[in-house]
Amino acid sequence: MRAAYYSEFEGPVTIESVADPEPAPHGVVIRVEASGLCLSDWHGWKGHDPDITLPHVPGHELAGVVEAVGQKARSCKPGDRVTVPFVCGCGACPQCDAGQQQVCDRQFQPGFTHWGSFAEYVAIDYADVNLVHLPESIDFVTAASLGCRFATAFRAVMEQGKVSPGQWVAVHGCGGVGLSAIMIARAAGAQPIAIDISDSKLRLARKLGAVESINARSESDIAGQIMQICGGAHVSIDALGDPEIFGNSITCLRKHGRHIQVGILDPACTAAAPTAVIIARELQILGSHGMQAHRYPPMIKMISDGALQPWVLVGETIGLDELPGRLANMDRFDRSGVSIVDRF
Repeated sequence: MRAAYYSEFEGPVTIESVADPEPAPHGVVIRVEASGLCLSDWHGWKGHDPDITLPHVPGHELAGVVEAVGQKARSCKPGDRVTVPFVCGCGACPQCDAGQQQVCDRQFQPGFTHWGSFAEYVAIDYADVNLVHLPESIDFVTAASLGCRFATAFRAVMEQGKVSPGQWVAVHGCGGVGLSAIMIARAAGAQPIAIDISDSKLRLARKLGAVESINARSESDIAGQIMQICGGAHVSIDALGDPEIFGNSITCLRKHGRHIQVGILDPACTAAAPTAVIIARELQILGSHGMQAHRYPPMIKMISDGALQPWVLVGETIGLDELPGRLANMDRFDRSGVSIVDRF
């Protein structure tokens, strides 16, 4: 099969012919129809993820068709249209028994713990707990855009943030996760505030439902500005991963507010928590790490019903041969919308 491939961190990414995967006994092989490009792929290529073993094929936001099924997999058959969470569970550990596959004790991630979906085929183990079956109403490009960013944002807003109608939600960073969070928060009846350094991304955020926007390049006191707008956010999300944003996100909260950390900070960075504020306002500091497969149905229904429109976040579709250049330059943050590989 053709696949994007690198043999050293920060080294050349090339398109190579490599061996097709085989399904594990409890797993499947999926013919990839679409795969989204995410900042996490860039972090992996930079060497920030200790789970990656070189050489490597990246890619974790995928949708496609079941091609081959292991002898012990029971919930799928060849030809099924599917997607998967970017964090997959083993189905047997205490976390999985509790339905928390997103923090599985033996979790695995295509594109990180094993070869991923910037390829014609990808293997997924423990299919019965990790596959999400897709209705015909959701196309593969849209489904691939859910994988990491949209599903992660959905759980961050709806489950970790417990956002309810009328609440103010500050979203710091208007990349894929941030824009998804704004759309989801607005669909939940909340009032999102978008914060970014790009006017074009802030304009898009407004179109997606942000009721206020702040350019962090020109505004030095982000928390103070949010306090002026709404008296403090009920929920604030760091959708990028930055020590300064981490502090701003916490200090912009009203009493009993909830900070949700979604963006991944560079392991070399340290973020100082404003503990006096956390204590005085009795704030909650929560992480959010993907979304388990069995929690997809409410999100899928909102998409099918038209309450959520993730396809508007897709900025471009590209071929696999264009992927290497896009991956290496993701830290420029010069593109609005999600890039999806749909030609292999």
